[in-house]
Order: sequence, then structure tokens, then C-alpha cells
Amino acid sequence: MKVKLIVTLFFSLLASQSFAAADIKAGEAKSQACFACHGPKGVSANPAWPKLAGQHAQYIAKQLADFKKGTRKEALMASQVANLSKQDMENIGAYFAAQTTSTGSADKKKVDLGGKIYRGGNKTSGVAACQACHGPTGSGNPLAKFPALSGQHAAYTTKALKDFRSKARSNDAGSMMRDIAKRMTDAEIDAVASYIQGLK
Repeated sequence: MKVKLIVTLFFSLLASQSFAAADIKAGEAKSQACFACHGPKGVSANPAWPKLAGQHAQYIAKQLADFKKGTRKEALMASQVANLSKQDMENIGAYFAAQTTSTGSADKKKVDLGGKIYRGGNKTSGVAACQACHGPTGSGNPLAKFPALSGQHAAYTTKALKDFRSKARSNDAGSMMRDIAKRMTDAEIDAVASYIQGLK
């Protein structure tokens, strides 16, 4: 167990060093096609499309690579990433990570349930607390490639959770998100997505 942890930390350190060498300016140039949907600074106007500003560079690069490999399916994204190299993806990740995301607000009617699920999960159904991986303020965990969530559009988060629940999306490590989402009701998903939108 100790050896496995040391190996994991070693490769995480290597990955971090790789991203330290990413070129933000080159990332901005390569991101031009992304701006139409995600905005020039990574804050999308359409709540169906995710905000990328302030997201961890490694997480963005992984998602781009997954779209290219087909392990995450989205026709529009597949065509956008087809000609991107690994370095391009790292540069794009670095560019959006350097931007500042916008804050949102939660639906007051959903805050209690959303906060309860986010902070403590649902012990009865076996839903784990979101903050265990994504942090109390939704800042995520870059080394584990757990995304930042704070301020993310509720509509996008709802779709993501429902896609994990239906297994339409399956690029989560160890099926973690699929195992959680399959235990969530529509009301819980809507409430936690709204709560996340208001997280700061």
C-alpha cells in the first residue's frame, strides 16, 4: 500500500511538472475555436456548456484527450479535438486554468437539500458527500484530477450527473461518479447542481 502511494505521488509530481511547462500564450491561440461556446475567457454564456475558467489544467487536458480517444462521447467536441496534440491540450488547459471564473447563485428553494447532499451525502442511499473529493468550496483536487465545481452552471452539472447515472458518460476513474449518480434522485441532482452554482 505504501509503495503504491509513493508511485502514485511520483507520477502526479511528473504530471504537475509537465503542466508547469505548458505555454499559456500558445494555449490561448489554440483555444480560438473554443471561444464560440465556452467564451474567450472560459465563461460560457449558454448554461448547457461548461465554464472552463479556473478549471484545473490537468482536468481539462484529460477531458480533451478522452474526447479524442472516444472514451468521452460528444460529437461536437470530437471534431474540435481531432487535430490537437497532447501539448496542445496541455497548453489549452493552462490557458483556461489561468482565467477567473464567474460566480453564480443557487435557487433558494434548493439550497437546503443541495447543501445537505454536497456536504454530507445521503447515508440512506449511499450517496457520498461531494465535498469529500471536490472540497468544501468546490475547488477540486488537481493531483487527483477531480474538477473544480464552484460556480459551474447548474444546467451543465445536472446533465453531467444524469449522463453518469445513465452511463452515457463513463470516463470517471474507477466508476466513482457513476456509482454515486446512480443512487441520486432527480430532485437530489437538481438541488446539488443548483448548490454548486452558488458555491464560492
